[in-house]
Amino acid sequence: MKKQSKFKKLLYSQKVAPYVFVMPFIITFVVFFAYSIVSMIIMSFQKVAGPNTTFVGLENYKILTNAVFIKSLKNSIFYTIVTCLLMIPIPMVLAAMLNSKHMRAKGTFRSILFIPALTSVVVAGVVFRLMFGELDGSFMNQVVGLFGIKPIVWLRTPATVWCTMFFLCLWRWTGVNMMYYLSGLQQIPADLYESASIDGATSMEQLRYITIPLLKPTTIYVFTISIFGGMAMFSESYMLFNGNKSPNNVATTLVGMLYRMGFEQSQLGIASAIGVIFLLIVLAVNIVQLWINGTIGSKKGE
Repeated sequence: MKKQSKFKKLLYSQKVAPYVFVMPFIITFVVFFAYSIVSMIIMSFQKVAGPNTTFVGLENYKILTNAVFIKSLKNSIFYTIVTCLLMIPIPMVLAAMLNSKHMRAKGTFRSILFIPALTSVVVAGVVFRLMFGELDGSFMNQVVGLFGIKPIVWLRTPATVWCTMFFLCLWRWTGVNMMYYLSGLQQIPADLYESASIDGATSMEQLRYITIPLLKPTTIYVFTISIFGGMAMFSESYMLFNGNKSPNNVATTLVGMLYRMGFEQSQLGIASAIGVIFLLIVLAVNIVQLWINGTIGSKKGE
């Protein structure tokens, strides 16, 4: 009984209780994140053949000189840059429109724009593959046919492939980013806009000097998740091309290359090396953009 009472006192003490509450997160982080990263780093220096592993040093990192890897890296960077340029201003403008007092049926438009995010990537990929099909009767070929344009082989040439990829990204994630911005807009005091209107500020001046500056925390968050989402893109490409096999690797990304090495060719050491490179790139890019935005590295007292 004394042992039980001591245990209860220890468990309910103010010093121990915080550690008890955070322990599930710490255990989850260590088991599913930290341990996985350490194992990946170790495996990147090994040749894995079933249960047998052989230390090979930097041999796996020779993938850096592989033409397909370099192309996949360029594809990931290009996709990330363009999607960031699209997925920040467009949702911001849509959120500003929905937040306007003059906007009608706000709930309806909000639901319409958010529904695609609830759609499975499998369903979205299949639907877009049919929409952008090669046949004359595919939806997009019928649309361009209305303007006198001949049927296009959408998923064969780089320009049309990337148009399809960006359109799919916009369709799926515009509503999510819009909701983030809408939440940020609703935190801005209405008194600021009223004071600006009294002082004669136009709508564009209010957007420039009030809305955009006060949305900076939201923009940093959206930018950060957009960078990771762009670099980690794989499922959309996989479903759009019915496998990890786009023509001439036109849409192969870093994650697609990792999947090819690890699961299709069973070269887990090389796949781990690609994972380490991917992790370093994403960390470096996010740290740089957070430093530029002043989120990290700012002086005390500022």
